Amino acid sequence: MGIVAIVGRPNVGKSTLFNRLVGMRQAIVDETAGVTRDRHYGRCEWCGREFSVIDTGGYALNTEDVFETEIRKQVLLAIDEADVILFMVDTNTGITDQCQTIADVLRRSGKKVVVVANKVDNNNQIFGIHEFHALGLGAPFAVSSINGSGTGDLLDEVLRHLPDASMADSDSRPTVPRLAIVGRPNVGKSSLTNALLGAERNIVTPVAGTTRDAVSAYYNKFGHEFILVDTAGLRKKAKVHDDLEFYSVMRSVRAIEHADVCILMIEAEKGIEAQDLSIFNLIIRNRKGCVITVNKWDTVAKETNTMKEYRAEILRRLAPFTDVPVIFTSVLQKQRILDVLEAAAQVYVNRSQRIPTSQLNEAMLAEIAACPPPAVKGKFVKIKYVTQLPSPAPCFAFFCNLPQYVRDDYKRFLENKLRQHFRFTGCPMQVFLRRK
Repeated sequence: MGIVAIVGRPNVGKSTLFNRLVGMRQAIVDETAGVTRDRHYGRCEWCGREFSVIDTGGYALNTEDVFETEIRKQVLLAIDEADVILFMVDTNTGITDQCQTIADVLRRSGKKVVVVANKVDNNNQIFGIHEFHALGLGAPFAVSSINGSGTGDLLDEVLRHLPDASMADSDSRPTVPRLAIVGRPNVGKSSLTNALLGAERNIVTPVAGTTRDAVSAYYNKFGHEFILVDTAGLRKKAKVHDDLEFYSVMRSVRAIEHADVCILMIEAEKGIEAQDLSIFNLIIRNRKGCVITVNKWDTVAKETNTMKEYRAEILRRLAPFTDVPVIFTSVLQKQRILDVLEAAAQVYVNRSQRIPTSQLNEAMLAEIAACPPPAVKGKFVKIKYVTQLPSPAPCFAFFCNLPQYVRDDYKRFLENKLRQHFRFTGCPMQVFLRRK
């Protein structure tokens, strides 16, 4: 597919146009300048053709933003990657020194550039766009990204310059698993994404809260194919006071809801904390696969059984769901980062498997006969049949005569026996008792 990059100085409406083109509130939009930092990818469909859209941070010079250099680097990478560049300018402010600087960069790129004069919210403002002819990048297009006016003509112009592609090439890869990398701030989520992709895909700094949006990237190496989603750090609700951080947290929660497997990163020196358990419970409530990754393992003083004891302590805190893979890594040292992918791939296979009903009944009815449900109020429960339900996460229905008398501890017994006979490591499971 063709790639379209949206570039411009800060606070001209790039993320608003990006959300308009992809048809959802995918990027965080705020009046504060410099909200977007990483490259943010989405898909746009127009007139039966699909293409990728890249939202970038504001290309700024001589500002107080500590991320200025890294944001400029991400913008230049997006320019190099794109087939068509949408250069957004603000009709209300006209041409600025920053606009001239960006225009020089775009002219040297040799790419097709379309000047987009944003914030033309009424007909009286449309005459102000003609001053942008002075940029020397062609006729500007008047749009209002907040209400969508003018975007149709703009997209028609974009399609004229995109490389031809058949509809077969616009396959959205619906079967590719989505891996969400989640955790507290500053545990190494973006560093892990960059290490796996082998490129500076996301901005990494020692400052907590560097990542704001949930940023997706396609991974296809070493026989694995995933959509990797780097997310913002999740802090306690009581500590989230800023609007931007609130929306970042919402994007991270949405990333968990849309993922197939979540990689929960914790910091080795701090261990598993209450906030890590909250994130883990959020993953379990959404019935997603889970892999625990202990990062910065190189900073821990080790003895003979340090790793074994550390894993046992983590699983003790995660109880009663302890059938979770725990991987010890050092992203900076590139230690065991591929083991994380191997574990995530296996969890996805475990979560997707369908057990034949004959095998389920053969294994589970024997276990139930050896240890039947305890009698309650003189009532004896007889389980006669078990089957797997057609759901994305593993769910099993046990049919019996008196389902209301089966206690929760016996349901956990049934779940443990299912895990003992069939491989469901890393997958939350639901057991339902139904009347036969």
